[in-house]
Amino acid sequence: MYSFLEKASAMYYAGSPIISDEEFDALAKQYNYEEVGHTVTDGIPHLYRMYSLQKVFSLEDIDFVGAEYVRTPKLDGAAVSLTYVKGHLAQALTRGDGNLGRDITLKLEELVPNIVSIMDTVQITGEVVAPNDIPNARNYASGSLNLKDMAEFRARAKDLCFVAYDIQGRGDISFRKAMKCLNHNGFNVVTDFDSSNYPTDGEVYRVDNYDAFYRMGYTAHHPRGAFALKEQKEGVITELLDVVWQVGKSGVVSPVAILRPVEVGEALVSRATLHNIEYIRSLNLEIGCNVEVIRSGEIIPRIVRRVDIQKNSS
Repeated sequence: MYSFLEKASAMYYAGSPIISDEEFDALAKQYNYEEVGHTVTDGIPHLYRMYSLQKVFSLEDIDFVGAEYVRTPKLDGAAVSLTYVKGHLAQALTRGDGNLGRDITLKLEELVPNIVSIMDTVQITGEVVAPNDIPNARNYASGSLNLKDMAEFRARAKDLCFVAYDIQGRGDISFRKAMKCLNHNGFNVVTDFDSSNYPTDGEVYRVDNYDAFYRMGYTAHHPRGAFALKEQKEGVITELLDVVWQVGKSGVVSPVAILRPVEVGEALVSRATLHNIEYIRSLNLEIGCNVEVIRSGEIIPRIVRRVDIQKNSS
């Protein structure tokens, strides 16, 4: 599975994803896989590192210590960075590994303002998206940026849209004001973008004040001042029949739930991961109890809670 996740991650950063973000997240969580870094051939450094966002599934997991925050849709397309120098578009890069990206300046010249009134040297980050009425819209957006034929890209450009979600290097006081500045310069901005016909992958919560945002700092992979809130899908109730232990390829022994077979998302599920003994204890699971099962990323069956069903007395 690790080799598959490495391949999936590499294909994502190359602009040709083989599984969705949700599917990758589910597999990465189950197998405790952490993206460390990816080699980008002939990579060009971003002006500022493009961090990924920490994913949460409940508002209770977000704590900004009283700071005012902004909520925006998390668009699901291809992340890119734009560098402007003295008001002119100087460089556009794919996200790559967050440090290095691939040059796509000629393509982004077709999608974004080439000249702006911002005279500072800034990096504008955003998402290139395609509408939902295009099959596999996310792959269409990322695949378009990977095209070698500019004529073919220009033919697709009418279906693509760049939506800005941050700017660095200008010294803005607040995120909202920064987005207003970009909107004034001709950009679509995430705070004022109608995402109803575009693919989304949850919501983003971020601290509005830039000073507060930067004071919160960063982990090795994520800013502490912003989170991606993902939807926890409703599951199906079934019975926990047994727990068995299996040895993985890495030699780690982990528990697996044996379930009364039940259909979850058009798939018949009879087994689900339980991660470790602490996970079993945290859910207070025992043989014979009822549990709620979901398919993480529409692939991996997972128990999310114990369900105590009260029987009606007659």
